[in-house]
Amino acid sequence: MSRTVEHFTTAAAVLSFRTGCWIDGRFMPAQDNARFETINPATGEVLTDIARGKAADIELAVASGRKAFRSRVWSGMTPAGRKTILLRLAQLLRDHLEEMALLDTLDVGKPIADTLSIDVPGAADILQWHAEALDKIYDEIAPTGGRDLAMIRKVPLGVVGVVVPWNFPLDLAIWKIAPALAVGNSVVLKPAEQSPLSALRLAELAAEAGLPEGVLNVVPGLGHEAGQALGLHQDVDCLAFTGSTETGKRFLRYAGESNLKPVWLETGGKSPSLVFPDADLEAAAERAAWGIFFNQGQICSANSRLIVHESLADEMIARLKGKAEALVPRNPLDPATLLGPMVSNEHADRVAGFIQSGREYARLVAGGGQISIGRSRAYVQPTVFADVPPDCVLAREEIFGPVLVIQTFRDEDHAVALANDTVYGLAASLWTRDLGRALSLSERLEAGTISVNTVDALSPMTPFGGLKQSGYGRDLSLHSFDKYTALKTVWVKY
Repeated sequence: MSRTVEHFTTAAAVLSFRTGCWIDGRFMPAQDNARFETINPATGEVLTDIARGKAADIELAVASGRKAFRSRVWSGMTPAGRKTILLRLAQLLRDHLEEMALLDTLDVGKPIADTLSIDVPGAADILQWHAEALDKIYDEIAPTGGRDLAMIRKVPLGVVGVVVPWNFPLDLAIWKIAPALAVGNSVVLKPAEQSPLSALRLAELAAEAGLPEGVLNVVPGLGHEAGQALGLHQDVDCLAFTGSTETGKRFLRYAGESNLKPVWLETGGKSPSLVFPDADLEAAAERAAWGIFFNQGQICSANSRLIVHESLADEMIARLKGKAEALVPRNPLDPATLLGPMVSNEHADRVAGFIQSGREYARLVAGGGQISIGRSRAYVQPTVFADVPPDCVLAREEIFGPVLVIQTFRDEDHAVALANDTVYGLAASLWTRDLGRALSLSERLEAGTISVNTVDALSPMTPFGGLKQSGYGRDLSLHSFDKYTALKTVWVKY
């Protein structure tokens, strides 16, 4: 029997929230007993209040992680042993599918259909992939010759700090902690203050799976308190961050002011999608709409710039207008909902500000409205602008909302120039039936992932990350392990 909005509403009403800091294998209040509210953006109502971790709590969490690391209870476990526990955790995520899906839907407004079919299963699959890969990472022996043995070993770093955003709370936590844990590190996870609920439940499930105390600690709190303390901590060996470019730069400063810890960044984007005359136009339009409106446009790699050949402008504008107008923001607990609220009233106000400024210099084709439902004003209509100047705010700033700008190009060189005219370089898409053009332009486009005849192509088997101010280092794939290991040479004469 299919589940209905009534089913999910009832299930949400009786859902149990974990609200403390998870440190050393148990929940505890913040050291000063401070708390903060987490709000359901769909209704504007307070879900619960959460322990507000600060520097003292980060200190406890890092000390717990260091103690676990030095005890070798996890770092010294066989790869097969770590693999078994992480696979067990992946299965627990699947066993608690509806609970984990509801936590992210309530916390950030993601449609329940997406959290059930994409977020939680995707997190479990990515965790499983890294678990399966961890016992297939080999060390090296250098060809020294003679009576020398030079071993080049990949060793865990120690305590890894992880700071993740609110747009994919569970998924992006797993992207970071899966490879970090797999190779034997301890992790201190600081979830976004807007979305702590699934991270806290994840920690509890990890303990149930058999992860030893102190190996995974979760400290909810505000960015300028818990996040800053983690970034500045002298005993954190590495920090992995996904979020805004501005905040990423702040973590680089923290590293310079503390212990020069490596900082791995996946930050902002303003991804282009180029459509040539020989493309499948309906497929291009369909995926262009998905690429900007999925998750309410709150995706770092969202294809927010549709750059089409000038001969296609009218047709593509008409297609995107129709697709935008067909999407109506609704209750995210309704399984039929494709578009929910933004993460907060404040973020919706910010997006609405971009839209209002765009009306002054670009042509509004569809949407543009901010909608209030009950106490929430966090709903924003899918919005399309045409005739967008290349040097304007709409074309250059990361809006992080359901706002698509359409620009036109004359020829290949013009298309590439427009696409690359940005400080970001996270992703790009290219639509053409000409394989030669696809391969040639993929070399010229400045982005970490180029998707041809699709958008946001993604797999645990391929690395994800950016160029330019979209960051550096890679999540996913075997390359993700590189961030959380160091090379140690052991030279033996015999």
